[in-house]
Amino acid sequence: MENSKQVAALNNLIEINNDRIEGYETAAKETNDTDLQRLFATLKVTSFDNLSELRAEVIRLGGNVEEGTRITGKFFRVWMDVKAALTGNNRGIILDSCEFGEDKALEAYETVLENRADLSSEQVMLIQSQQAKLRADHDRVKALRDQANN
Repeated sequence: MENSKQVAALNNLIEINNDRIEGYETAAKETNDTDLQRLFATLKVTSFDNLSELRAEVIRLGGNVEEGTRITGKFFRVWMDVKAALTGNNRGIILDSCEFGEDKALEAYETVLENRADLSSEQVMLIQSQQAKLRADHDRVKALRDQANN
């Protein structure tokens, strides 16, 4: 197995988790609802935990850890700021934006798993475990979004 491909795949997941953290920091600023602010803080912890595991694996492989975010993530956060400003910090719209971000995170994990030929079985298990946690977070956000839009 080629380490550079493994490092690239893991760094892709590092970037999406960095995006997710910044996205929830933005979302927390866009709402006055303390329950959502607490939720967003909890959801960031999932990504902090993921980052810790992913960074350790990249370092173990001798790679350089990606510390940035995706350009698409930056555009998404700006769009979220504008949308929230135009809608007056509407709970349903903020949660809708968060669910969109969760969908993107899950897609990133799915893409890495679909192209897993270069990953070790331990790396696949790690990624699948993280994906399950992200799916649970997604489902929490979606349920709240559905509740807010009813």
